[in-house]
Amino acid sequence: MEIKTAYCLVSISPVRKAADDGSEIVTQLLFGELVEVLDFNHPWSKIRTYSDGYEGYIDHKHVSYLTEKEVRRWNEGLSYLKDREVMLNTPWGKQRICRGSFLPENENTFSIGADQFTLERQESSNLESILDYAEDYLNTAYLWGGKSPYGIDCSGLTQVIYRFFGWNLPRDCDEQVDHGQEIDFEDLQAGDLAYFKNKTGKVTHVGILDGKGGIIHAAGHVRRDTFRREGIFREDIESLTHPLFLIKRL
Repeated sequence: MEIKTAYCLVSISPVRKAADDGSEIVTQLLFGELVEVLDFNHPWSKIRTYSDGYEGYIDHKHVSYLTEKEVRRWNEGLSYLKDREVMLNTPWGKQRICRGSFLPENENTFSIGADQFTLERQESSNLESILDYAEDYLNTAYLWGGKSPYGIDCSGLTQVIYRFFGWNLPRDCDEQVDHGQEIDFEDLQAGDLAYFKNKTGKVTHVGILDGKGGIIHAAGHVRRDTFRREGIFREDIESLTHPLFLIKRL
């Protein structure tokens, strides 16, 4: 089929590895995110995200098609929702959307194609730094492929937060690790990223350093653990859980 472009119209859409409800979630789309629809086999659409080139399968009802002109218009000045959650008035009723959703900057009323939306913004939060946002996710449940405050994985956490500060990191940590400048342990700062390898040598975990001897990362839930030269140390079980590979600064 001809490749078409669409936007995610639901709050959170699971992107699966295969066209099956039982297939693992590899990532999520958040409201307003653009995708290329590569193939369609009811009810599944094979998509590729505009933002990071990630491919997978979604329920076709989770997106709405746009013309090339509408895509260009929506892409202009596109930003991200920083509030944890807001109410959105849509043509199909009220809908809650979450942090990381794709929105125009500083606009409460906007359109995507022919669809009109209005945000009901509440008082803005006082989150300013990378660490502020990381701490706001503490105790969020771990979800493989998750990217929202309701469930998130380690690289989803870093990808979403760093977008607020001008970095569009790849989806997975084994690709995120290629970005930034390597930093010595003695020179680490709050907001640096620490990466960890498994026994086969693949980078499989990432966390955000707090600059005070701790790391915020998603493991079971988003948690703060002790960070040592050797890696992540869990005080509650008195064990080194993730041997350190390297530290990067963006």
